[in-house]
Amino acid sequence: MTRPNASLSLDLDNEWSYMKTRGLEGWTSWPSYLDVVTPHILHLCDDLDLTISIFIVGQDAVLPANREALETLGASRHEMGNHSFHHEPWLHLKSRSEIHDELSAAHEAISNATGKEPTGFRGPGYSLSKGTLSSLRELGYEYDCTTLPTFIGPLARAYYFGKSNLEDSQRAERTRLFGTASEVFRPIKPYAWDLGNGGELVELPVTTFPILRLPIHISYILYLAAISPKLAELYFRFALRTCRIAGVEPSILVHPLDLLGGDEVESLAFFPAMSLPGARKRELVAGYLSHLNDAFALLPMRDHVRAVAAGGLKTRKPTLPN
Repeated sequence: MTRPNASLSLDLDNEWSYMKTRGLEGWTSWPSYLDVVTPHILHLCDDLDLTISIFIVGQDAVLPANREALETLGASRHEMGNHSFHHEPWLHLKSRSEIHDELSAAHEAISNATGKEPTGFRGPGYSLSKGTLSSLRELGYEYDCTTLPTFIGPLARAYYFGKSNLEDSQRAERTRLFGTASEVFRPIKPYAWDLGNGGELVELPVTTFPILRLPIHISYILYLAAISPKLAELYFRFALRTCRIAGVEPSILVHPLDLLGGDEVESLAFFPAMSLPGARKRELVAGYLSHLNDAFALLPMRDHVRAVAAGGLKTRKPTLPN
């Protein structure tokens, strides 16, 4: 039987970006683990024969210390995507001109560092606005993949705030971190944003569990694995089976900390599942992605978007911040 399509992406959030979002001192010295995680990314993909999409932060692309890692990624078969320049989950609070400058600067930096021009974007912390969609359209992008259709955003944000020492002004900036509960009403299947005057942009959501709308991205599965590895695997396999039954072609998300443990990045040991050693996390992730690869024909996101767009997509008016 022919396998339906799916896509796999990795948001290349760096050590400093997590520190920045949490309000930790020292992030402006740009601490980085890209030289450590890049070989793990490529090794995992080579072992499973995967071609994925990697969303890069523009600030990392202009730092000389990251040049070798990003050149290596650019020389691989993988697609490069835009993950903003400053990795600020409050991107939606900026003016349209500021957003355009942010995305343009990231596009140029990523293109120069990797030799590949991005055609897709994911907002940091799932931050999205009408201004972002308009800027992406003006820049000639094919798709956005920011939306996360789940209701647990406020719960994740509360957990995050509870583990941080943010000032009131910083908390105000992060009020939409991980999205609002109303995100649960967004479609989990791809659609096209109707931007007016005939302009459209494909949206490929981060897939959540059909009907239940619980997350199924790899960070969440590892959170479960820290409690019970068997439960985590059963949950993920059942989610994939449910996607097949519901006719959902999943777009699964991975983060660098899914491949690194608290034993390797001590500054971020407070994150969920960081109690697992890095070697164990990589073993678990390889197993999850092997199940995904068995059930679906995995494509980089650009190819997945083109395939679903060729079949025709429903349009949707943006109900987003300006």
